[in-house]
Amino acid sequence: MPETIVKYLAKLSFEIDGAVDKADIIGAIFGQTEGLFGPEMNLNELQKNWKVGRIEILIESQNGKASGSVTIPMSTDISTVSLIAAAVEQIEKVGPCGSKFKLLSIDDVRAVKRNAIVERAKEISRNWASKSSSEGEDMLKDISESTVQKGKIVAYGKDECPAGPAINTSKEIIVVEGRADVLNLMRVGIENTIAVEGTSVPPTIVELAKTKSLSAFLDGDRGGDLILRELSSVVKLTKVSRATRGKEVEELTPVELLECLNKSEGSDNTRDGGGYQRRDNYQRREGGYQRRDNDSWNRDEAPVEQKNYSEVEEIPVELVTKAKD
Repeated sequence: MPETIVKYLAKLSFEIDGAVDKADIIGAIFGQTEGLFGPEMNLNELQKNWKVGRIEILIESQNGKASGSVTIPMSTDISTVSLIAAAVEQIEKVGPCGSKFKLLSIDDVRAVKRNAIVERAKEISRNWASKSSSEGEDMLKDISESTVQKGKIVAYGKDECPAGPAINTSKEIIVVEGRADVLNLMRVGIENTIAVEGTSVPPTIVELAKTKSLSAFLDGDRGGDLILRELSSVVKLTKVSRATRGKEVEELTPVELLECLNKSEGSDNTRDGGGYQRRDNYQRREGGYQRRDNDSWNRDEAPVEQKNYSEVEEIPVELVTKAKD
C-alpha cells in the first residue's frame, strides 16, 4: 500500500513463550484473524484492496523467549482499525508457544502530518514577515549608502567639530554627540549635522547658534541627558529628539532614525519620569517663570507654579515686589 494513503498506524506489543521468528508471527496474525468477521474483513483481502499495508515486526529473543512490537498501517476508518487491533490482541499462540499481544496505540498519521504542516506554515510566515520588514530597510540602506558616498564628514570651525557636508549651506543644524552619529545620519541623507564630541559644548557650536537654527538629536541614555542639559544652558534649541531609551544614535537603523526624529519635542521641555513634559507658554526669566504671549513678555503679571510647572494662579507683579520689600 502506498505510504501516501496510510491513515492510521496500529501498534501492538507482544510476548511469546518460546523462540520464534517474524514469519511465525505474521502467520499467526493472518491465520488467527481470518474468518472472524467475514471475508471482506480478512487481512489478505484488505491488503489486496490497499486497505492494509506491509506489517512491520520488531523482535528480540532472550532466554528462550521472544518479545517485540507489531505495526499495522491501515487506510480504513477508525472502527475497522479498532476491530483489527482487538482481533490481534486475541492471539494466544504463535506456533506451539503461548503468546500475549497488547495494543499500545493507534496513531492518526493525518494528524501528525497536519501538525507538521502547521508548524512549517508558521515558520514560512515568520520568515516571510522578517523578509518583508527587512526589505524596506535594505532598500533604504542601499539608497543611504549611495548618499554617503557623495559627501564626506568635514571638520568645522576652530574646534574642528565633525559635521555633515551641508553644515555651511543649511540654515537648520542638528547637534549630535559624536562623529559616528553624524555618519549614521548621513546614511539616511541627513547632512546638516554637527557633533559636540563630549559633554562640554565647544565654542564653535555656540558661535554657530548665532547664525543658524539649532536642534538636538541625542542618545537615549544618561550621557544624552547630560549633553542636553549642557547644550540647553548655552544655546537655544528649536527642538530635541532622543534615541530609543537605552540606545545610541549611532546604533539606530535607518527606519529607527527617521522614527525618532519624527518624535522630536520642543526645546523648552523638561525631563520628567523618562519622558518630556512641556512647560506650556512659560519660560525662566530673571529668576522666575513668566507667561510669554506672542513672543513678548507680559510684565504686569506672573504665574504662581507648582513644582511640576502647572499654573496655580496669576497675581500682579507689583504685589510680589511689595511682598519682598
